[in-house]
Amino acid sequence: MTYDYIIAGAGAAGCVLANRLSASGEHSVLLLEAGGKDSSWWFKIPVGFAKMYYNPTFNWMYYSQPQKQLAGREIYAPRGKVQGGSGSINAMIYVRGQAHDFNDWAANGNDGWGFKDVLPYFRKLENHPLGDTEYHGGSGPISITPMKGQTHAICDVFLKGCEQLGYGLSDDFNGPNFEGAGLYDVNTRNGERCSSSFAHLHPALARPNLSVELHALVDRVLFDDQQRATGISVTQHGVVRTFTARKEVILCAGAVDTPKILQLSGVADKQLLAEHNIPLVKDLPAVGQNLQDHLCASYYYKANIPTLNDQLSSLFGQFKLGLKYLLTRKGALAMSVNQAGGFFRGNAEQAHPNLQLYFNPLSYQIPKNNKASLKPEPYSGFLLCFNPCRPTSRGTIRIASKNPRDAALIDPNYLSTQKDIDEVIQGSRLMRKIMQAPALKGVTVAEVLPGAAVETDEQMLQYFRENSGSIYHLCGSCAMGSDPLVSVVDKRLKVHGLQGLRIVDASIFPNVTSGNTHAAVLMVAEKGADLILQDA
Repeated sequence: MTYDYIIAGAGAAGCVLANRLSASGEHSVLLLEAGGKDSSWWFKIPVGFAKMYYNPTFNWMYYSQPQKQLAGREIYAPRGKVQGGSGSINAMIYVRGQAHDFNDWAANGNDGWGFKDVLPYFRKLENHPLGDTEYHGGSGPISITPMKGQTHAICDVFLKGCEQLGYGLSDDFNGPNFEGAGLYDVNTRNGERCSSSFAHLHPALARPNLSVELHALVDRVLFDDQQRATGISVTQHGVVRTFTARKEVILCAGAVDTPKILQLSGVADKQLLAEHNIPLVKDLPAVGQNLQDHLCASYYYKANIPTLNDQLSSLFGQFKLGLKYLLTRKGALAMSVNQAGGFFRGNAEQAHPNLQLYFNPLSYQIPKNNKASLKPEPYSGFLLCFNPCRPTSRGTIRIASKNPRDAALIDPNYLSTQKDIDEVIQGSRLMRKIMQAPALKGVTVAEVLPGAAVETDEQMLQYFRENSGSIYHLCGSCAMGSDPLVSVVDKRLKVHGLQGLRIVDASIFPNVTSGNTHAAVLMVAEKGADLILQDA
């Protein structure tokens, strides 16, 4: 079977590309996905992500290598294994990042990726209630819903507390005022998840020039003698199939699996390939390097007023919330649990906000056992958590074997720089400071975890080492840049030194963005589609 374009991975980026490349009817497009359809009702209902958290049918459920700076723990790294990818199972927070995040991309040898260059693509993808403005788009496929007016009442207490301490308020983290406390936006439409699968792929499925193959695990990219990508080999239901690309093969398998596919295909560091007896196609040492992620720790509080814990811990409360959702598409089930938060400077020396906070009107412990479900704590409670915005620790993705069914070895190498350790202490201090605000003190009975006994910098750092986890923003493992020794794709997202091969996903980020990464992935896909069509 021959197509103009083959897209490997129907995740957040792949679904956008499938729509944009097939829209004219001029090009035939094949979209490959290792998982199945996003047909379950749980993909639509926002709170459904809790059901997918440990669901091996729709989630790869990866774990990192033991992290020596995190008490030797293996850190959970869920990844979507379904149409829509991780965008089908995430918590839907929509934050683009700071302007300087993208200006740093441009400064890294990537002209055309500064904030002023990428803003039109953010606007293009959005359907925002503010309509077409300098910062927003009003007619894009992805619906953005501000949670303002829908959040739990205790979120207002958090905002008031921040205000009492002199912190600014931001009414739109994606507008001109990034810094400060505020309520998050989510990518939902009428109380339902608005993933790129629902918004881009589903409306395009009827096109005769778009084909989708599900349950098709990529074995490798195929190349000719001129180092041109000519197609892809997959295993589908136990049968090996090959597909041929006339124009381009585009990898959209994400920060873990895109470098894995390249390594399996002979495009990687030659030593790694030799270790696994994989024939060399192109020596590209940066494949699988530069891995980045956001690491987060939660502080737990007992409250003297009702929180979502009270509603979600009883069957009657769950029934009421469920009924409200069914009748109105509103209420707690229509939103993310991460309702309020903001971006703050850890000290006066910071040029930009370097810490992100989440305030949840619900407190829950993520169960260690993947058979257990996410349950609220057995008291009225809430949690506050933080992560440094731009960590400088860099890790790796490496194949474990030449068998495509074996998960890659994920080593984020967390907390391996002094800056990252310093920011953990800054963040811990900021949490405690905010909780001393009169408004928050007024609703708090006690800090449950880490608790009053943890007060020195060393103790706070130890708490973080033992309790932090990923917030699932893995990126950077096939970074964009001009130097083939330290990057994998150029500014047009073409793999260095090869023909007919591009990467369009979070793996191309030169540096992680401040905030949740899903919005930036959608932007990369919109811009990537333009670049591909320009070269068509």
